Amino acid sequence: MTADDVRRPDLLVLVCGTGTEVGKTWVAAETMRLLRARGTKVSARKLAQSFAPGEAPTDAEALGEAGGEAPETVCPPHRWYETPMAPPMAADLLGRPTFTVSELVRELIWPGQVAVGLVETAGGVCSPQADDGDATDVARALQPDLVVLVADAGLGTINAVRLALSALGSRRCVVLLNRYNPSNELHARNRRWLVTRDGVDVVCSATELVERLQL
Repeated sequence: MTADDVRRPDLLVLVCGTGTEVGKTWVAAETMRLLRARGTKVSARKLAQSFAPGEAPTDAEALGEAGGEAPETVCPPHRWYETPMAPPMAADLLGRPTFTVSELVRELIWPGQVAVGLVETAGGVCSPQADDGDATDVARALQPDLVVLVADAGLGTINAVRLALSALGSRRCVVLLNRYNPSNELHARNRRWLVTRDGVDVVCSATELVERLQL
């Protein structure tokens, strides 16, 4: 089964990051809250999640709260791995079965006709998502309408964004500089460089991202 065999949302958005802890889940959750406030039917899915025992909320819980769905709907319970490593590494450590990108994609089920569906990956763009692939392989399998690349706004931003966009290839991407402070000179210069030198489509808040979705 491919992504085309699964009922797709009207707009399928893949949420990736330049690394771990850049705020992918917060961005996805806030975007959903804003869309729901506009009356847009939105849903999120986490292909697999790994976390430290006792950590709260998990990504699935945060996304579920924002979208009005159960965490177990956002991420199937058998894809919850209770150790903070890349999901396939966590599965191996816990003695659980290996899995592939195609298996993760086949497990995506959307609740009826969804206007905007967000799929969040784990870690950075080149972080393992399954035994046989990273987020670029997920993008290849899903063929999303848009990739949102979440990045920090400070030191290292330009390098991290360039490397991630290069790995993603020619897909339509929007870069969201999370925790952006317009009064911070470095943040402002990073944004300006990416836009004017690299021609990157950059937004600095979930509100701006919603506007990019043209809803």
